Amino acid sequence: MQKTLVVQLRAGGTERCPVLAHLSYDARDPFAVTAVFGHDGHVLARWRLDREMLSEGLRGPVGIGDVRLRPAATGMWHELRLEFLGDHRPDGSRHHAVVFAWAPAIQAFLRETHLIVPPGRESVPVDEFLAEILSGAE
Repeated sequence: MQKTLVVQLRAGGTERCPVLAHLSYDARDPFAVTAVFGHDGHVLARWRLDREMLSEGLRGPVGIGDVRLRPAATGMWHELRLEFLGDHRPDGSRHHAVVFAWAPAIQAFLRETHLIVPPGRESVPVDEFLAEILSGAE
């Protein structure tokens, strides 16, 4: 399942600019949501996000690593603030971007994913995965 949203990107101290966020969910990878951010036909970034973390980020701050999420409100406008830390630059700093998405649109997308695989019903075929790894080790 897929959904495309217009979100606001702020990177490198710039003002917000609109970009597209293509969200996708696949029951074969039930814990993840893939977000591809694009502008003018170019992919700016691709991130695999934890579905539960995305949901929790709508209610409060989550994340301590490369991805940090939290709700943000401006008047009646409720957003999800997604902060991404990328690769290291030559000067030792890291690429950094913040995306603001309309929270109700993210909630609607997550509700649709929950119809496909309800929370708590996710499963990973561990036995098949291990068999595949072990068959390649011979």
